[in-house]
Amino acid sequence: MDPQRPTAEVIVISDGRIIDIGDAQLAKAYPTAVHHDIGGAMLIPAFIDAHCHLSIVALQPLWGDCSATRTIDELQQLLEQQARRKPQAEWIRADSWDELVTGLMFDRHDLDAVTGDQPAIVMHSTYHQCVLNSAGLENLGIGREAARRDPLIVADDRGDPTGLVLERSAGRAHSASMRSYTDPDRWAEHIERRATHLLSLGITAVHDAACDPATEAVYATMARAGQLPISVLAMPHPDPFLTNAFGDRLDGAPTGSGDETLRVGPLKFFADGGAAPAFDVHLGGERLVMGYRHPDLLSELKLAVERGFRVGVHAMGNQGVADTVEAFRQASRVRRDDDHRFRIEHVGMASPALAREAVEVGAVGVVQPGFVEHVGRSAGEFQPDDASWLPFATLADAGLVLAGSSDDPCGPVNPLECARFGEHRRSEGIVFGADQSVSTDDWLTAYTAGSAFAGGQEHERGSLTVGKVADLVVLGEQGDGPRELSVLETWARGRLVHVADDN
Repeated sequence: MDPQRPTAEVIVISDGRIIDIGDAQLAKAYPTAVHHDIGGAMLIPAFIDAHCHLSIVALQPLWGDCSATRTIDELQQLLEQQARRKPQAEWIRADSWDELVTGLMFDRHDLDAVTGDQPAIVMHSTYHQCVLNSAGLENLGIGREAARRDPLIVADDRGDPTGLVLERSAGRAHSASMRSYTDPDRWAEHIERRATHLLSLGITAVHDAACDPATEAVYATMARAGQLPISVLAMPHPDPFLTNAFGDRLDGAPTGSGDETLRVGPLKFFADGGAAPAFDVHLGGERLVMGYRHPDLLSELKLAVERGFRVGVHAMGNQGVADTVEAFRQASRVRRDDDHRFRIEHVGMASPALAREAVEVGAVGVVQPGFVEHVGRSAGEFQPDDASWLPFATLADAGLVLAGSSDDPCGPVNPLECARFGEHRRSEGIVFGADQSVSTDDWLTAYTAGSAFAGGQEHERGSLTVGKVADLVVLGEQGDGPRELSVLETWARGRLVHVADDN
């Protein structure tokens, strides 16, 4: 991924860094070195997942798993089991509900039947909506009056909350229920276990894209103890989740603080919803405006930029992307001398004109090729006349730097699997937006050099360049059909940390 050195045969590592690169003759200059022959395989920088939620997905084994739950009876049994499994937890929590996959729909009364007076939450796979039982609604102060004021609190025909809440209310519920499961010592163990799994996928660095104060604290403790198997760029975010007001965090450690193991990243903001993305499009010639827009994005983002922070903004719908670009444009006037490295997280929908505007404000597109799987399934016939879903080719053609990521646990995490989605654009056998295909080779660049650039880490990782951290992946090709790559080896700081079983 270094354009100055597109091919090489030997790479020399010492003390966890790359110290030399060259042709086969270079090996003779290091007669005492240990030689490792990769047998004609491909060596590239290790993958950087530029938008994931490591600290959250690490805790999923502690919660009930709804991913295959198809009936209310099964859900009730799952919640009963979870209550017995974690009797000390304030909240009963289940995760990974997706009605588009399982067809399961339910309300607070279905949860009340087995949870009683204990707050309970069933979190959606997107983390932007959930269903609460009556005790959970009461715990958060969500009643008839709140439902009357807030359209993101779903009410029945009598005006009472059904239990389904979206966006900021779902964020409040998420944050409240998390506190039952984030004992720092156990949390660290789960993060370490999940991070070790990522090494098997060739991932040696992540950008954790929503770190509240408790998350930042557990990462700091792990880093001091040498307990982080991978590098973490922690993107600060308020508690509760899915909100934009950072408060005292703006007085804390700024973007860039830390070292190559743990560094403070850009602050994480929201322009629109995930369950309710903001769209302004034409459909069959008719204008359609819908979705949720965060009204405080501009004011809060400008304040963060004034304090010297870099920023990343969640934007799924084209109106969300447009609001983000305009916020970047106005914020850039606050500190003209800075390299803002503005990040648009997701860029779920855009037109060529909007992509060019993003380039003009110096934005980076942190995208998820693995979203082809579920966006392709959920978009259905909602195909606007004047914007494209997951517009990877449109963004690349406009000159926007793409950073590869998963949004794990909201999408598949394996970078090579995601690259296949991003190239073949297939969802459940159906081609979805074939004109937005981007090649696997370009995705390899996005997951390495692109992600490093998005995180301001291009001076330490993302290419095989002298002086950079020796995080490496050895890739092999499988089969005689379409190109399919697999991870044979992963190296972190010059140490071999994963070898594929059949390698």
